[in-house]
Order: sequence, then structure tokens, then C-alpha cells
Amino acid sequence: MLREQHLINPETCIRCNTCERRCPTGAISHDERNYVVNADICNFCMACVRPCPTGAVDNWFMLNRPYTVAEQLGWHQLPPRVSKPPTILRPPTQLFRREAPAVATFVSSKRLTQEEEASEVRLIVIDFGDVAFPFLEGQCIGVVPPGKRSDSRPRGLRIYSIASARDGEEPGTSTMALFVKRVIGSRPDGSVFHGVASNWLCDLRPGDRIDVVGPFGETFLLPDDPEAELLMIGTGTGRAPFRGFLQRRLRTAPDALGRQHMFFGTRTPQMFPTLDSLLSNPEFLPTKELTYSGAAGWEREYVQDRMRQRAGSLATMLRNDHLHIYICGSRGLEEDVDVALAEISQEHCINWPVLRQTLHSTGRYHAETY
Repeated sequence: MLREQHLINPETCIRCNTCERRCPTGAISHDERNYVVNADICNFCMACVRPCPTGAVDNWFMLNRPYTVAEQLGWHQLPPRVSKPPTILRPPTQLFRREAPAVATFVSSKRLTQEEEASEVRLIVIDFGDVAFPFLEGQCIGVVPPGKRSDSRPRGLRIYSIASARDGEEPGTSTMALFVKRVIGSRPDGSVFHGVASNWLCDLRPGDRIDVVGPFGETFLLPDDPEAELLMIGTGTGRAPFRGFLQRRLRTAPDALGRQHMFFGTRTPQMFPTLDSLLSNPEFLPTKELTYSGAAGWEREYVQDRMRQRAGSLATMLRNDHLHIYICGSRGLEEDVDVALAEISQEHCINWPVLRQTLHSTGRYHAETY
């Protein structure tokens, strides 16, 4: 007798642990290689599907015998897909896979942070040429750095959020922008390590080839409703999807009733790369709140601290039936923002647990942390 089974794709999983944390039955577990689903415990509640940033958990099979946990732990890739629930509606995803990627060409790289900053962030532009690679604002792509790992296996997939609108970095082109932070750090023994993917991308030269997988992501998307009000809260490289949102809005609905509000945190002012002319237009972006957690001469402040200072205006936003909340950044940000919104709601007689559930059920609460 056929039985449906939920499985996680090891090729596109970035091991953010979101699915395991969100699973209410404990069906999801992991080892040093794979995240897996216990078919005897999974109840298909879908709690893990919406928060997954790459769609790796959104795989469904009809089988005579479910795959065991031990079998899944040994996989390098999923078996051929057989079926998926017809009730799940989503934009096109995973059009290009690792075994048959889209080939893009590196166009340009521009340093956005100051030269003296230890943390280097670049705006990388790639061009798909004649290859049709449709995507939406808020989605991600995967790239595979060249070379092999120490065990002679291919290097793992690296995920980057798209920083452009769907019609290209330049309107009407096949170009796409990414924010890439060059990773250089120290190990406990004092030796220095260099992030494989970030340094490779930052050092590419015009004309170099990039194999691209994806796109990924079904929930961190810009609504088509021009009346939708956007509350964007982020840190670090979480700025990328917001740049795409703002580009899209400015190109297609600059006079829309829905407005854009941003709360964004970095360590120093120099680590906040420009979002072009979008941030300098107070009519288009009426609320721009930047906080700095490690800058000399600045008071240490996090985005949730500034949100509490703007409790009145945020309470007004929370009462807007067209509000969409986007949270993108480092792990822990969603919990910190949730606490701040709960306090603001209590202060202004808003039932945050009920409102949060409404936002989730209507697809207006979007969180992507890593």
C-alpha cells in the first residue's frame, strides 16, 4: 500500500536547524551530514515548510515502504521525486539542480564597505545571458565553489539571497546582484581560515563562469498588493532581499498606498552598504532606522531597542490589515523581535499572540534567519 513520506533534500539543505526547531513532534533530527525525517513520527503538520529558507524540506514521496532514518543519513542526494501534495501552492523553484546548473557569467564586483573595515562586503553582479532563470524578490540561489573537499567529495552548496528585482539588476536584463561578505576568521588554535565560497566570489574576474542552482524560497516574497505595507527588520547580509523589494516597488508602484519601513542593524555605520537612491527618498522609504552595536563613539544599540523607542508608530503599523512583517538576519533575531513586538503590543492594548497567529495564517509574517 502506498504511503506518503516527507523528506529533506541534502543537496539544498544549509543546516540552519530551522526545521528541527520548528517540528512539534520531534520527527526531524540530524547528524554531521544530513537532516532527516522519521516517517513514524511525522504528522505532515507543515510547520517546518514555510520557515525553510531554501525549500529543502518541501519534498514528498509516495512509497510502498518509507525510507528509514538510517537510509536518509547516508544520502548525498534525494531519490527521484515521485509526488508532492497538490495543495501546496508556490512559485517555481529548483528549476536548476546541481547536476544540471544554470551557467552565469561574472560581470562586476563593487566593494560597499570602507577599505579600513575588517569586514568586506561586495555587491556581486552576474549575468545569465540567454539562459532563462526566473526568480522573485526574496528568493535565494545556490552556488558551488570549484574544487574538492578534504574527503575528495565536491564542495557543498552555498546559499545567497538575491539582491535584485525580478526584472534584473538593470531593468529588462538577465543580470542579478548578490551581497557577499568575505569571510576570514581565526580558529581556536590561532590559525586563520578563509571562507571558501565568499573568497572565491569576491575574487572572481569579469567573464568567469558560475554554476547556479535554484532558485529557492517560497515564503519570503514580496506581495503583489500595492497597498501592502512592508515592515522590514534585518541585520548583516539580511539587507539583500530588502534591496530587491525596494527595487521592485520603485519600478512598478512608486506611488502605491503601501509604504516601506526599515529597521536595520550593523556593527558600525561603515558596514551598512548603500541601497542606492532608495534610502535617500523619504517619501518612498518614510521610516529608516539604523542601529550600530559595535561602533566607537556610538551607543551600543540593537534593532529591537530602536523598535521599543518607536513603539507608537509600530503600534499603528500593527493595526494595519495590509501589514507584512519581514525579519531577515542572524539567528536569534526573530526571537528578539518577537519579544519587542509583544512588549509594544501590550503597551498599546494589542493582543500580540492573536495578531501573530493571524499574520502567520494569512501569509503576512515572514522570517528568514541563519
